[in-house]
Amino acid sequence: MTKVLVIAEVEAGKVKKTTLSAITLARQAGSSFSILAIGGAGTGAAAAELTGYGAEAVLVTEDASLENYVAEQYAPTVIAAAQGFDLVVATASSFGKDLIPRVAAALDASYAGDVAGAAREGDKLVFKRPIFAGNAFGYVTLGTPVQTATARQSEFEPAEPSGGSSPVSAFAKVAPGAAASRVEFVSLDAVKSERPELTDASVIVSGGRALKEKFFEVLEPLADTLGAAIGASRAACDAGYAPGDFQVGQTGKIVAPKLYFAIGISGAIQHIAGMKSSKTIVAINKDPDAPIFQLADYGLVADLFTAVPELVSALKAHRG
Repeated sequence: MTKVLVIAEVEAGKVKKTTLSAITLARQAGSSFSILAIGGAGTGAAAAELTGYGAEAVLVTEDASLENYVAEQYAPTVIAAAQGFDLVVATASSFGKDLIPRVAAALDASYAGDVAGAAREGDKLVFKRPIFAGNAFGYVTLGTPVQTATARQSEFEPAEPSGGSSPVSAFAKVAPGAAASRVEFVSLDAVKSERPELTDASVIVSGGRALKEKFFEVLEPLADTLGAAIGASRAACDAGYAPGDFQVGQTGKIVAPKLYFAIGISGAIQHIAGMKSSKTIVAINKDPDAPIFQLADYGLVADLFTAVPELVSALKAHRG
């Protein structure tokens, strides 16, 4: 019997959709699970969104000092809440990847990162993990009484409500240690956009270095037409054509939308590792031998500067 604690990611008073992937992992791995929602103002209201997913309990830590995420402030409370649980999980976002290893160290727990699945074999919990840039999977077991893991969002279907209403209770913030006094939140420089976040979007339009200075000029009309998020290859980000926050790939964001456009992207293995779980992939590239065509469901060999505007016009005409 495995008791699981899910650490919800709360931002600006809302639970991030990525948390639902961690709940799916918890359902696979455990016989029961609870959820801890931790953050600043509005966290209590956000936690109400999580009461319909079948958790034994939803714990809420709402404190003004937790308005902006700082690991040294969050970790002591998560460590205290984890007492009595066999497995602590979060999504493999920048939040989860930063927080969970710290929690593991404090609990003398082992850690499985970027998990793609979990199943019980006898008395052991076996985690499935992508290796070799997602081209293969490894299966690992952890040997400590308490275990921790992060869920790769693209490998899990978001959890659906299961009915019922979990009880909600307050969990007091635990005072941080001396190290917290030497760490100060200064600012968060994030790309602000009315578009969906890359990790939450159902449609993503991504561009490569071939777009050059016309990156947004070409992609924005298509993204606007489809209500899509905009992504980029690492080469496009490194060249300064797109912000680093747009990067999709092994060293960027891992995404799994229903529809993914790869425009002017050759298909380097590092990029493919970040989007290969997309349900439908459309590639536009003038090079017929580009590796991206081996993965794409639909491919168009054409000059993107001509093809994309034509595609936008056709979509608008189709929609009347």
